Amino acid sequence: MNALLKRVWIGLAATLIVSLAAVVLPDHIQIADDGRVHLGAPAPTPSPSTAAPTPESTSPPLTRDAVDEVIRTAVSAAGLDPAQGRPTVAADANSNRTGWMAVREKTAAQSEMNAICADLERQGWTLNPNGDRPDASRSYKRGGWYLLVSTRGKTQAPSTTSALTDSQTYLTLTGLQLNLSDIPLPEITVRIG
Repeated sequence: MNALLKRVWIGLAATLIVSLAAVVLPDHIQIADDGRVHLGAPAPTPSPSTAAPTPESTSPPLTRDAVDEVIRTAVSAAGLDPAQGRPTVAADANSNRTGWMAVREKTAAQSEMNAICADLERQGWTLNPNGDRPDASRSYKRGGWYLLVSTRGKTQAPSTTSALTDSQTYLTLTGLQLNLSDIPLPEITVRIG
């Protein structure tokens, strides 16, 4: 019985890992013709017209300090003073997460979010449109980090913040460093049909 439960838990854990990977990195999941799921970037295929394959261009890994500076720069580019908001993660708390949040008027929040997003793209962040709603949130990736830029109303507000009026919303930038290469992922066979 213990062996059966162990297999069930391992199967559930593997399914969770694959599901997370499919949501976060949809371009890194391949399903082979035989129904096997392969995790990781696809192997580069050499072009017959070139003598040697060109290396894939990637951005160098970013530090949390660098991401904090990106956030301050983007907020400033939107015409906001970063000091008007507050960090969502203490500077010494976690090196894999960071963020900034401010209470804004709903009428201005969308245009401020658009200006922040435009500056992130100018700084070389890649838009990751899967699941984004352009009027509420957008996510970007670069150097092992993911940034979510969003406006959210008071029904989703954290309980530790002050109450919002009906004309206010939160403008947030949330950064998360993900490195799935450190996690050994099993190969899972999926039978379709």
